[in-house]
Amino acid sequence: MAANRQLKLPRVEIGILGGTGLYEIEGVKGLKEFKLKTPFGDSSDAYIIGTLEGKRVAFLSRHGRGHRHLPCGINYRANVYGFKMLGVERVISVNSCGSLREGIRPRDIVFSDQFFDRTRRECTFFGQGIAAHISFAQPVCPELSRFLYATAKELDIRAHLGGTYICIEGPAFSSKAESKIYRSWGCDVIGMTAATEAKLCREAEICYSTLNLATDYDVWHAEEKSVSVELILENLRLNIHSAKAIIKKAVANLPPHVEGLCDCRQALKKCIVTDPRLIPPATKRKLHLIIKKYVK
Repeated sequence: MAANRQLKLPRVEIGILGGTGLYEIEGVKGLKEFKLKTPFGDSSDAYIIGTLEGKRVAFLSRHGRGHRHLPCGINYRANVYGFKMLGVERVISVNSCGSLREGIRPRDIVFSDQFFDRTRRECTFFGQGIAAHISFAQPVCPELSRFLYATAKELDIRAHLGGTYICIEGPAFSSKAESKIYRSWGCDVIGMTAATEAKLCREAEICYSTLNLATDYDVWHAEEKSVSVELILENLRLNIHSAKAIIKKAVANLPPHVEGLCDCRQALKKCIVTDPRLIPPATKRKLHLIIKKYVK
């Protein structure tokens, strides 16, 4: 395993953020592990870097291999900052989720485009003497999401473009009362991770899209089994093949980023409100990779 303080890090185009084993995609070559030390601590696991369809990709298991980290205990800031250290420009996130709609069936894939965040965790790189307020009205990269959805349709995979993902703190699943209320609020799927990742990727000016793999109907559906770990793991096992197929084809065909199709890479422009002269030097160093275009 390589450490960033010892070796020059490879430059990576695309980050794949999800569960253990996503890197086991047919055709991926030259896999190496890199354990990164970030200003925000250690990432969930080593970044597994290889070449897929001629492009350098970095895989990261958000819960750690062996599923060691609770959703509320993941070091999200380190995970996203590590992708930034590698030069990642696009992050494709793979999440299991519960369906809150009859029309979103278990084993469907939803490319959510809105979030309702009910968590209480660290979800910003800023603070410690520097304040910034990003726009989050459109929280995912529209260009990347549309491309991934089109790829799913080309593969004849049942998928939905758009939808609201409600992000709960966990680790417990919802009560029936909560599930019914979330449905009444207009939410479409429920999970525990994606909203936090989306906010941090926006601050890091990284394009972000999420493949939400529906595994169950949460607990609201009268005629279906209530969500359980066994149900999630079984449907996730069946669905992960589709996720891998989408990732492989999308990575092969993703065009270079074109300025103007999305605003992700200028997300911090005019958002840092602190007088640069008042930002502590230690904070400037800590956030150098994120703020260097705007704060000298």
